Amino acid sequence: MKIVKRDDVANSIGEQLETTDWFTVTQEQINQFADCTLDHQFIHVDPEKAKETPFGSTIAHGFLSLSMLSHFAETFSVIVDGCYMGVNYGFDKVRFIAPVKVDSRIRCHAKLIAAVEKNPGQFMLTTEVEIEIEGGDKPALKAEWISMQMVK
Repeated sequence: MKIVKRDDVANSIGEQLETTDWFTVTQEQINQFADCTLDHQFIHVDPEKAKETPFGSTIAHGFLSLSMLSHFAETFSVIVDGCYMGVNYGFDKVRFIAPVKVDSRIRCHAKLIAAVEKNPGQFMLTTEVEIEIEGGDKPALKAEWISMQMVK
């Protein structure tokens, strides 16, 4: 996590932020996500049936991989000094590029690509994120994540 003074936010644009630690995506986690979203498609929750697919195993939901950004952000976030609240503002250009097979390890690379003070004390930050799959030749996903920070 990087804390920057409000006058220095623009200087962080374009910087590669701290890469996160690896995280292993387990079948238990995939099953729990399926229960939360009511998405029990066999490719996610039935290891025997999933073996017969081109993936050869179950895969994580794309939205599960996307939701892991909340966890990864604890490492790569740029926080404006004096921030007392941050909210998820949404995404631009979300693309699911490669499946995350069960027991794969993933991590996130991020870069701040825009920062605008929309109103006094309200900073909209756009972060380019990419979730890497260990040993993979393509990322799991790429997106532009927008957050809003309220600053005293």
